[in-house]
Amino acid sequence: MITVSDIERALAGRPPKLISTGGVTHAAVALIISDSPDGPRILFIHRAANDHDPWSGNISLPGGKVENGDGAPRLTAERETLEETGLDLGKARFLGRLSDVVGARIRVHVSCFVYLLVENAPFRLMGNEVQDAFWVSLADLTDPARRGEKIVRFDGRTLVSRGITLPHPGEPVLWGLTYMLVTEFLGLLGLWD
Repeated sequence: MITVSDIERALAGRPPKLISTGGVTHAAVALIISDSPDGPRILFIHRAANDHDPWSGNISLPGGKVENGDGAPRLTAERETLEETGLDLGKARFLGRLSDVVGARIRVHVSCFVYLLVENAPFRLMGNEVQDAFWVSLADLTDPARRGEKIVRFDGRTLVSRGITLPHPGEPVLWGLTYMLVTEFLGLLGLWD
């Protein structure tokens, strides 16, 4: 079973590829890990339905647009996580950073920061951006029966994309930028080919 020490070694063993994309919206997200008796698990949020949000109803990691007052993308990930879930990453352990990704359908540059949540505090979903927050084990994320081509909705359109069906009510699909970040993370741990 993968341990938190394995995760720290994997992140320290490979520097992330950082991109500079002038003129493109920059966003930052937090990949939050919590240890459980069944091994590490990752926090996901289910975005609320919103006609003005192309990612409406999709699964993502907590995070959002880098704003001028944030100072650095990592601080954006921390601020947005607190705003969306009520979790204070100032009390979490920072483990490292994944490589940046750029969206194909909407030009957005995303930076991802990895944290270990030491204390499992309850979620306090705030505002109207998030309808749910939940944990998924690494075992469920790497289950071959959950992987494959999936039908997804994006910006009012139906698409077919690589994804993972998550073990959560309604069986939401992890796909797109979040899928790219999560599969990079799993690949670093030797859990994804």
